Parts: sequence; structure tokens; C-alpha cells
Amino acid sequence: MTILLFDDHRGDARLELRSDAPWIRASDLEAATGWHLEERGVCRGGQCVPIPPGASWTDGDLFALGAFAAHRGQGHARDLSADVWAFGPPAAAPFAGAEAPDFELPDFEGKLHRLSDYRGKKVLLMTWASW
Repeated sequence: MTILLFDDHRGDARLELRSDAPWIRASDLEAATGWHLEERGVCRGGQCVPIPPGASWTDGDLFALGAFAAHRGQGHARDLSADVWAFGPPAAAPFAGAEAPDFELPDFEGKLHRLSDYRGKKVLLMTWASW
């Protein structure tokens, strides 16, 4: 059983690989990803993604999960040893216009700086961890 991390959903399913792209049983799609097939497309909640004309996203009871993710602009990573496929967020859902929460940190001399002091300017935050 393969672990699928799709959007904000975690599920398990048996996948079939075709040209290194994952296909999933349509009957397992909703439990594994949170999405389901309808006449109008692939849907979740109030959102539906129409299947593009001429696209071959279905073959009998199989659904082309890789093609659907690619259509949404989702990158993916696969861990063969753990049998996990992880699909990133759609490219159409960036954080453009989002505002980072304000915080305050000292510099090397102990002077406190707030992120809000730099609003409207480009800021590079560098982090490091020892683990």
C-alpha cells in the first residue's frame, strides 16, 4: 500500500505506474486524496477541475493521478524505500500578497529588530539548526 500526501490530505492506495506516472483506482481516489470524479470533472468541496478536452485521465476504473497533479501545477517527490508519493501545492496557489506574521529578534549586538520595521522592503531570512 502506497502512502499519498496530496494537498493537505494523507491517504493510502495501491498505485499502478505507467511511464513512471501514478494511476489510482477511481474508487480509491477520494479516500486517498480527498478528490473524487464527477461528470463535471475532479472535485473536492466546492472546487471542481474540469478534465481538459482530449485528456486521457481515465482508463476503465483507473485515474491518471500524475496527469491531474501536473495539470494543477503540482510538483511531486517519491520515496521508494518508504513507498510514499508527496504532491506539493498547486502552482496556482502561491503566497503572493500574503503577509508574514510579525516577530522580533536580536542581532549579534543585541539590538532588537521587528519584521514589521522592514515592510515594503525585500528581506532575506536565514535560519540554521544543529539537528
